Amino acid sequence: MRIALALLFPSFVFAQGTVADYERANNLEKQFANKVFRDKVVPTWFEGGSKFWYRVDLPLGRKEFVIVDCAKGRREVVAEGKLPKEKANIETEMIQQKRPRGGTSPDGKWVASIAKFNVVLRDAATNAETKLTTDGTAENAYGRVLWSADSMRLIAIRTKAGGDRTVTIVESSPKDQVQPKTTNYFYLKPGDAIPQDRPHVFDVPAKKEIPLAGAELFENPWSLSEWHVPSGNEAYFVYNQRGHRIVRLLRIDLTSGKVSTVTAEEPKTFVDYANKSFCQHLDGTDETVWMSERSGWNHLYLIDRKTGKASPITQGNWVVRGVENVDAKAREITFRAMGIDPDQDPYHVHLCRVKFDGTGLVRLTEGDGTHTVKLSPNGEYLIDSYSRVDLAPVTALRKVSDGSKVCDLEKADVSSLKRAGWKAPERFVAKGRDGATDIYGVIVRPTNFDPAKKYPVIEYIYAGPHGFFAPKAFRPVLSQLQKMAELGFLVVQMDGMGTNWRSKAFHDVCWKNLGDAGFTDRIAWIKAAAAKHSEMDLSKGVGIFGGSAGGQSSTRALLAHPEFYTVAVSDCGCHDNRVDKIWWNELWMSWPIEKHYAEQSNTNPAMVEQLKGKLMLVVGELDKNVDPASTFQVANALIRADKDFDLLVIPGAGHGACETPYGQRRRMDFFVRHLLHLEPRAR
Repeated sequence: MRIALALLFPSFVFAQGTVADYERANNLEKQFANKVFRDKVVPTWFEGGSKFWYRVDLPLGRKEFVIVDCAKGRREVVAEGKLPKEKANIETEMIQQKRPRGGTSPDGKWVASIAKFNVVLRDAATNAETKLTTDGTAENAYGRVLWSADSMRLIAIRTKAGGDRTVTIVESSPKDQVQPKTTNYFYLKPGDAIPQDRPHVFDVPAKKEIPLAGAELFENPWSLSEWHVPSGNEAYFVYNQRGHRIVRLLRIDLTSGKVSTVTAEEPKTFVDYANKSFCQHLDGTDETVWMSERSGWNHLYLIDRKTGKASPITQGNWVVRGVENVDAKAREITFRAMGIDPDQDPYHVHLCRVKFDGTGLVRLTEGDGTHTVKLSPNGEYLIDSYSRVDLAPVTALRKVSDGSKVCDLEKADVSSLKRAGWKAPERFVAKGRDGATDIYGVIVRPTNFDPAKKYPVIEYIYAGPHGFFAPKAFRPVLSQLQKMAELGFLVVQMDGMGTNWRSKAFHDVCWKNLGDAGFTDRIAWIKAAAAKHSEMDLSKGVGIFGGSAGGQSSTRALLAHPEFYTVAVSDCGCHDNRVDKIWWNELWMSWPIEKHYAEQSNTNPAMVEQLKGKLMLVVGELDKNVDPASTFQVANALIRADKDFDLLVIPGAGHGACETPYGQRRRMDFFVRHLLHLEPRAR
């Protein structure tokens, strides 16, 4: 019968999911290993920083050595024996961050320490001790101390203890004994009591505390951070209120004890303190470089600490990805930008420089791709390498002064990779839920792709709001996507609304709404791709898989969108945000814990009742990232609802259990069985 159908319908999928497909999938890394050349430039710099050499690895074990004279803009291939014998300076010296002062005062006259949870001040000359506090306890202890620059004031941070929740896991099959083992580990969850800091200021000569006025400005802290004490008159710190809806740069007058706000972020949703936070003080001018999304895009501002005035340093419909260097003397900032080129993928990273007043913006990198940069030791040159998923690295030498190209260095050679069967992923863009916003992703095809055939579609999902996840840089193997594609699927990945590093409005979709996971954008994207590519077969539904937050989302796909997604494998999912780690979930789902937590849980009976497709839950018994109970609670809800599903518990595995060889094979089998409707590894 199979032979007859194959003769009648040559494009029928009987040839997919076979032993050969599995072997090809499992050998991809080996098949494509060491097949890309001229893709790396690892410089060895010589004294002065205007000359370097690097080695180029070539096919058949051959090597080429290149000397680059930056001043002359000359690239020269030389024999290894002709490399200069000068002493090399391989690594650029890293700028050391200032560390908080220890217990000794700057003038060396005093030593502050903590004894029995209280602050003790000792005269370094006489060793005479004074107890500055007596009310410290184990549950509310004084800890870290900071000195003012003039040694006249001491700040002690007192911390009220938080909750003591632990999670217990059972190792069923330890290697060193027959009996199982249990392990308990500290693990706060949303809504738990958290440690809370409070500053106390002391007049050192008078040996007494200065009461603070305005403590309501930091009344309910998630954290007090970025402490800076530039003089004996003032101290600065960043207050992040629990719930992450208010972040303030606060000033303490160390003479009067008055606390005041310098600048603040109070959006309607959340402040992404974990990814979009930067605070650098410029004491000579009473200014602070500050990162904010107040314009609707992540940018840098110059804050006048006396008046609180915030002047934009960068602005526009693009984002600052991170700060590389603040040059207070030149009043310039070097930073990484995303979306700054309107003609490119907005996730491409470029290096830029701008003056403090917002003028003189210059891009230091060129080329349609995402960039990585290596600076010369003297800071005058940079090695700029860019790539895309469909473009192997291109590397050039540029001037730091204006970004102009000095000379080309390397263009990666992928000819051997292509001969081995490699095919570039397709970058694809389609409109999201609003019909206006571009959603970016990739389509991965099997190496034996036949455009005349129909292929079921599987989405690989990770929708965590802390980042973006569709690949941008070149890699010979997009492992998780390509392995699955080899079995006879087209595998896609994209970043829907609610993920990071676009506009604030794009990101805000996730707030109190992790169950959304950008699905309406993803479905629109997949449908648009299928409309363009006839080989994409959506007739029997779409498969989906992911781990951790992707495990949560892949199960959610079947529960919330059963008309579109029909098969899912969910690995180590944080299925209920009340059961997962506190910091990640309170940032996006907010605090206090309200009904939206329960409504968006994958254990919600109203959602569980909607399950129609095929679901496999996978969990590692030793997962310390996401409480394994999160998966078991979904299983319990499905059992109570009398729903069929598969549950795979992998003994000895931790977070990412499905990435074990056995877990990968079972995941592959599940999609072959339920999307291709074939017995896995059929001959």
